[in-house]
Amino acid sequence: MKLKSLSIENFRGYKDRTTIDFNDLTVLVGKNDIGKSTVLEALDIFFNDGKGLIKLDKNDINIRSKNEGKNDVVFSISFSDLPSKVIIDETNETNLASEYLLNSKGDLEIVKTFKNGATTSAAIKVGIIANHPTNSNCKDLLLKKNTDLKKIVDSLNLTCDRTKNADMRKSIWNNYIDDLKLDEFSIDVSSKDGDIKSVWTKLQTYLPFYSLFQSDRKNSDNDDEVQDPLKEAVKQIINDESLQKTLKDVADRVRSKLQEVSDLTLEKIKEMNPAIANSLHPNVPTSESLKWADVFKGLSISGDGDIPINKRGSGVKRLILLNFFRAEAERRRKNCNNPSIIYAIEEPETSQHKGVRQLNCVIGSQPVRP
Repeated sequence: MKLKSLSIENFRGYKDRTTIDFNDLTVLVGKNDIGKSTVLEALDIFFNDGKGLIKLDKNDINIRSKNEGKNDVVFSISFSDLPSKVIIDETNETNLASEYLLNSKGDLEIVKTFKNGATTSAAIKVGIIANHPTNSNCKDLLLKKNTDLKKIVDSLNLTCDRTKNADMRKSIWNNYIDDLKLDEFSIDVSSKDGDIKSVWTKLQTYLPFYSLFQSDRKNSDNDDEVQDPLKEAVKQIINDESLQKTLKDVADRVRSKLQEVSDLTLEKIKEMNPAIANSLHPNVPTSESLKWADVFKGLSISGDGDIPINKRGSGVKRLILLNFFRAEAERRRKNCNNPSIIYAIEEPETSQHKGVRQLNCVIGSQPVRP
């Protein structure tokens, strides 16, 4: 999928619904405090539900809207270049068009509403704007479980695979193909009714991975990432859940051996001087207290003459950080198994030679090719 457009409503300086269109490379140019960064941060909140780099709170609600009693922040994103096949329930392949999950333009449009600017699961409502059947005989099929769909299929005496919900929905809709009464509206996929929530859970796996790089971050010598991006990478790699289990196993085995050696040593001391032996006890650190990142203190990327990164020029620091950001984003995308990636770079000209100061934000939308 490729990012096609973003609509913002009631978020910071954007009171009324404002739509921004995107292409393979989109550059946002404008004066300070005009809302360029807000666009990138809105995308971060949308893709990460306010649990990513950018947080969302009540202070982000547009002040004028709040005075009018409107307290919900709304983001809507449209995607093009959609996959030809998707799995939205069980393991049965279908496609978004035959499920009537596309808007009137043929795009997948997802709208997220953050009630009162909150990001708890209960406060986030997710909908798909779709040109969907409204005929009472065949509407809300995505809400129905397998048993309910079977009853409809049997009542209409339709021939289809009753083990596949997608096949049954298609047969039912085809039965009313001349009277579907299509209408564009928001289908609530955050609802817990029927199987609709599992539809959204599966659909999320097809969305792009979004990664935001803020070029105006601190740039001091003691900034860990400026000292060396590999040190930051070590922290993130070590925090991997599966690796943590392996490290704990290693630490526990070493701790067991150390405990054995300590106990034997105290026994030998006791043979010569029981009083001193009784005053001693082994103090072997637990696996949880070990700082594994310190093992890689010597890890670094250095330049000519082994000059450390944090002593290089600002432009070189930013160049290295930017590409660390790209590499880390790609690593995380692979771990999450997302099919594509969106790079968002805030003020990419910062610290670069002959930078154009009016160019403030860049967004790159890059599908991952096999």
